Amino acid sequence: MSRHEGDAATRHAPPALNRHDPEGAIAEAAKACSNWGCWGADDVLGTLNLLDEAKRREGAALVRRGVSFSLSQRFDMNGPQRGWRRRTNPVHTMLDTGTDAALGNQGFPHGIGGADDVIAMPLQCSTQWDGLGHIFDHGKAWNGRDAATTVTSEGDLVTGIEHMAHHVAGRGVLLDVGRVLGDARGELPDGFAITEEHLTATAQAHGVAVGRGDLVVVRTGRLARARREGWGDYAGGDSPGLSFTTAGWLHASEIAAIATDTWGFEVRPNEFDAAFQPLHQVAIPHIGLLIGEMWDPDSLADDCAADGVYEFWLTAAPLPITGAVGSPVNPVAVK
Repeated sequence: MSRHEGDAATRHAPPALNRHDPEGAIAEAAKACSNWGCWGADDVLGTLNLLDEAKRREGAALVRRGVSFSLSQRFDMNGPQRGWRRRTNPVHTMLDTGTDAALGNQGFPHGIGGADDVIAMPLQCSTQWDGLGHIFDHGKAWNGRDAATTVTSEGDLVTGIEHMAHHVAGRGVLLDVGRVLGDARGELPDGFAITEEHLTATAQAHGVAVGRGDLVVVRTGRLARARREGWGDYAGGDSPGLSFTTAGWLHASEIAAIATDTWGFEVRPNEFDAAFQPLHQVAIPHIGLLIGEMWDPDSLADDCAADGVYEFWLTAAPLPITGAVGSPVNPVAVK
């Protein structure tokens, strides 16, 4: 597929998508893609159930060169957040410093000194996972649970992200849609809706297969543009991203998790006249899909383009924060 064909394919939503009826489209996709009950009534892992021991062995066998890449942005005050929904950038504060030690203010014996620090931040302010308790559909959480009793002021009482802490490690696959379908810089324009056809074409261009239990990283180039031009509206503004119509692919492909280099994972503006993150409304509470946002795959993407290998070992464990509906993460890809 040429870049011209890719652009043309996304100027208009597919005919099956009624831009005036997000409610109907969400309900239809939720019914078609539901994984409720697939792993039992008590399930707390969703699609991570698809990432089994065999898939981890497959992923581990991909380590050949031993080169590693962090797919995380830095956590500091220079991040993308602007305060929407009280999301702020991390605030890092020193509790003890080298100055305190040099002045002898710490009260330790035989000249030993030290430094301690603390950080205050929303759990979804930078590179992160959306947990299963993050999004609801008409008051229903993952697996059909009542949202009101699943996630309370005490946190996610059922599907807290701590349950996922030892599961997210396996075969990673990079789909660099920006490099395959984007401009000369490998970047897609804002509003570019990545369809199933785009994902399939990208996988074919990379010579890689995507399937059951995989951890998929989609690069759009949006973070690279923000890094070059400044954050601007990166957090919450217009962006390339996955089309709502990929719900069927996300379900049928049986991937374990998916992450992008964008703030909101799905294309913005959303593809309906009046909607807010409709793909989230299907993917998290109905498919049970683990979604990552604001990842930084650029260095990995450069290496993949250089050696032609787009699969790797990926470990991306969330912090086991009891009852959390999201978590910061430092994903590490090893080739």
